[in-house]
Amino acid sequence: MKKIFADIMQFRGTHYDFGFKQGQLQKDSYLVKNRENQWKVRRPRFDINVEETKQVFQTLAPLIWEELIGFQDALGWPMERILLEFGGYRVKVNPSGCSIFTGEDYLVRNYDYHPKTYDGIYSLYQPSDGGNAVIGVCQKVTGRSDGMNEKGLAMGYTFMHRKRPGDGFVCNMIGRLILELCDNVEEAVELLKEIPHRGSFSYVLFDKNSKLGSIVETSPRRVEVRQGRACTNHFKIMTEENRHVLDDSKKRLNAMEGPGAYDLNGEAAFRLLNDTEKGVFSKLYGDWAGTIHTSAYFPSELEAWYALGGDRMPEKFDFAAWLTGDDFPEKRVEGEVDTKIAFVNMEKADWFTG
Repeated sequence: MKKIFADIMQFRGTHYDFGFKQGQLQKDSYLVKNRENQWKVRRPRFDINVEETKQVFQTLAPLIWEELIGFQDALGWPMERILLEFGGYRVKVNPSGCSIFTGEDYLVRNYDYHPKTYDGIYSLYQPSDGGNAVIGVCQKVTGRSDGMNEKGLAMGYTFMHRKRPGDGFVCNMIGRLILELCDNVEEAVELLKEIPHRGSFSYVLFDKNSKLGSIVETSPRRVEVRQGRACTNHFKIMTEENRHVLDDSKKRLNAMEGPGAYDLNGEAAFRLLNDTEKGVFSKLYGDWAGTIHTSAYFPSELEAWYALGGDRMPEKFDFAAWLTGDDFPEKRVEGEVDTKIAFVNMEKADWFTG
């Protein structure tokens, strides 16, 4: 078993100052050094047009562009590299797993991915210059793999495939846009219909008024919406987009749709996803699909849970209290995972070695 951790980052202020602070924290970090080494063997197969990207952000989310400028000023990098690492627009998306389950006032999510991609940052940000405050898990630092905002809108996504990518935003930045710009499920659905998508993902949305999760199936070609309690890694409407091999995705979905599953309270639902013997938690770390964290969001109470690895009790965060200025004393969440693969945020983790 490998001991791992995620740093808790709490910040209140402008987007520029937030970006500058994050840039300072990452300047000499394992995360940045490892990714610099990774690009030596995994060269990007895409071009980043700085002016095009700037115009897209200026139209949709100008404050996040200010955050990127803050990163640039802190790190002293050219904007092309800032966008490659943190921009979330027209960059490559690697395959992943993930499972999401919703019930009475909760969204629970397993984040299944490769350890060499994990930021290890749990973020709370309350902007002073516009946009919703958000609690959630960082991906590519600026993006969010899952989270909840101050209005009680919760979000997580699941990967579908990388076929025929388009010119658009990638999943983690879309997660950030949803949480920062939208107040409820309806606004988030409209945003997902309007923005360009780089890859094919399902976004699961849940808010204070939800009875079921809203599952938005997206690809560069079209967007469809359905209702449901559980979501893994295949579409149910846009089936023509699905991969050919879906055995693991269907196995995890069946585990979440078993007898009595829809009667579970939030604690029991968390155990369904986090316990390693219940059929949802995955140990396929070398296949880009091992469960690294389980998170849960409770919109009515504005409470968030987070655990690293399986068979663990979650750390619980009172987001409602934090919004009033009550910072958390904790600096880090710790856990364990059953793998020897290096984690990019805490040790040397290039693509030459395990």
